[in-house]
Amino acid sequence: MKIVVLDGFTLNPGDLAWSALQQLGECTVHERTVPEKIVATAADADVVLTNKTPLTAATIAQLPKLRYIGVLATGYNVVDIAAATARGIVVTNVPDYGTRSVAQYVFALLLELTQQVGHHAQTVRDGQWAKSEDFCYWNAPLIELDGLTLGIVGFGRIGRAVADLGRAFGMNIIVSSRRAPADVPSVSLDELFGRSDVISLHCPLTPETKGMVNATRLALMKPTAFLINTGRGPLVVEQDLADALNAGKLAGAGLDVLSTEPPPPNHPLFHATNCFITPHIAWATRAARSRLLNTVVANLKAFQAGQPQNVVR
Repeated sequence: MKIVVLDGFTLNPGDLAWSALQQLGECTVHERTVPEKIVATAADADVVLTNKTPLTAATIAQLPKLRYIGVLATGYNVVDIAAATARGIVVTNVPDYGTRSVAQYVFALLLELTQQVGHHAQTVRDGQWAKSEDFCYWNAPLIELDGLTLGIVGFGRIGRAVADLGRAFGMNIIVSSRRAPADVPSVSLDELFGRSDVISLHCPLTPETKGMVNATRLALMKPTAFLINTGRGPLVVEQDLADALNAGKLAGAGLDVLSTEPPPPNHPLFHATNCFITPHIAWATRAARSRLLNTVVANLKAFQAGQPQNVVR
């Protein structure tokens, strides 16, 4: 069985081992594959593994030996599922590997916004503490989370983990989700935007959710509220968010995802007021990536045994 990994670098930049995967067949790992070279790279492959390299209907049609596509992530919009299904190609993903890492990262962003740790550390490096007349100082607001309302949009594994951490900080939890349990207050999306002190996005990207954080909904937010997005970039209309931040209509935003990745150098949020952006790394702890790779191997083993698991429908 010939296995081709199209873009292995982000999963394993060198701190993990491909050996378990290599034991399952003739395995070639490419750090990256540009779209125009996918067909040549995977021409004889029985198995193709991809993270963000797209497998369109046209590409799949040109890979006659392909029997299995493994997505090295949870989201699988990079694969034309209908085209794969029509060919009888099994497509799998990894639904649960980064839950705790992403939930932890939500609070890394939120704590930076509310405690201004990076900012104050920089003032110390710049010599301001050494020159201070007092034993302490702060020149940005310091905000306690206890008693604040955390609104969570989407309540799957990560949303639930974020709620757990929010409760540990003493936050009140409200949810906008079709899957909210009976013991968690569930409200409409507009009500959540109006009531929350912090909003964290964890819903899937669908035609209905694309652009749901827009000027209209941002106008519902408290001027003291924060928006966190570790989900999908296109959930947010980014120019609208930049406008709201620059106008002081909300207190800040922490984003680990953008609608285009990598983003253009003139992205409107790069210089927006109190906006922290990181390069899509909430998932990327070594622990999470190790779990991901282990599940990728387990998925392929299950397929080889005739009992595929984590199949995308």
